[in-house]
Amino acid sequence: MSTDTDILIVGGGLAGPALALALARNGLSCHVLDAAPAETLGDPDFDGRAYALALSTRRMLDQLGLWSGVADKAEAIRDIRVSDGQAGQGASPLFLHFDHNEITEGPMGHMLEDRFLRRALATAVADHPAITLKHSARVVAQDSTPGNVSVTLEDGTKHHARLLIGADGRASGTAARAGISRTGWDYGQTSLVGALTVEKPHNGVAQQMFFPEGPLAVLPLTGQRVSIVWTESRDRARDIMAMDDEGYLAALRPRFGSYLGNIALAGKRYSYPLGLSLASAITAPRLALVGDAAHGIHPLAGQGLNLGLRDVAALAEVLVTAHRRGEDIGAADVLERYRRWRGFDIAMLATATDGINRIFSNDNPLLRLGRTLGLGAVNALPGARRRLIREAAGLTGDLPRLLQGQPI
Repeated sequence: MSTDTDILIVGGGLAGPALALALARNGLSCHVLDAAPAETLGDPDFDGRAYALALSTRRMLDQLGLWSGVADKAEAIRDIRVSDGQAGQGASPLFLHFDHNEITEGPMGHMLEDRFLRRALATAVADHPAITLKHSARVVAQDSTPGNVSVTLEDGTKHHARLLIGADGRASGTAARAGISRTGWDYGQTSLVGALTVEKPHNGVAQQMFFPEGPLAVLPLTGQRVSIVWTESRDRARDIMAMDDEGYLAALRPRFGSYLGNIALAGKRYSYPLGLSLASAITAPRLALVGDAAHGIHPLAGQGLNLGLRDVAALAEVLVTAHRRGEDIGAADVLERYRRWRGFDIAMLATATDGINRIFSNDNPLLRLGRTLGLGAVNALPGARRRLIREAAGLTGDLPRLLQGQPI
């Protein structure tokens, strides 16, 4: 059976197009099948969503030819402050401080709005001759045979390739059709996401405040703006989302505090129910999963997109290396290299975010004392602090070449 392309990628969000670009720039052809209509990429308005891109992720975007087009729209994260808090009392004055000056590589990362990153990726994908992007392409069936994989779309058309990639989110149909189960649980929490204008300069400082109901992240954007990821219990979040803008801000202020002066909403408000969702396997015959299709974690550390792009960087390196050696890129032994490379990192970060959320999202006085002592101890140990700074910057572990700022 002939193939239409080397690789079929199901999912047109961020991870799928990024993988297509990484592969196409290294000699592999890709078809990206996006269930969403093309119009969803055309809205220029700010919708409040933004990403904390680790330093290693920024290096990868540079290697993919994307960073130069968005750099002037990104805000550097120069410092991170982590603090514990109590309901109605705001964050504690005691905090763990990560200062980017403690490492030589520069800012730990950058904040970038979704609209700019998504548009830059869409433009790069559309301009590359080895990538075909098809919108409103809903996959309803897939099948793998020796040497080939095929998918059938809702309109009855079929596509064939040597390898299928699932980049279609937590409810991945690609994974489900391959018989890959998922494990996880609902946190009973909802994240309220949006952006604020602030009165005082944020100076590139990201705040992570932990409250019994859930964490609040305040992340710097360009100008006098910040992005918030505000986690509350499910019922409380539902009540807050039903409020008008003034009611919303009144509910936020006891958590947010006054350190940035007056605050006002900038853009729309969103809410997302939170849970842990892990695929039981990230590979199957002629199939690999990346991004949320492989793992959906708690957003408290802002590592969801970074984790997904680490999948992309590792898988791209495995496949490009195999292609150059003349290997079958969809063979089981090739995909096993990807599974071994990514499995431990995924498990560790999922466990860490789950554990941190459970430890901090409660008002137990003994745990509160332990949290305070723990934050203070780490803050007093320069070596431990620098290690965590490098972790936040994505500079530790067995990094793929793209994340090191090097070509594959």
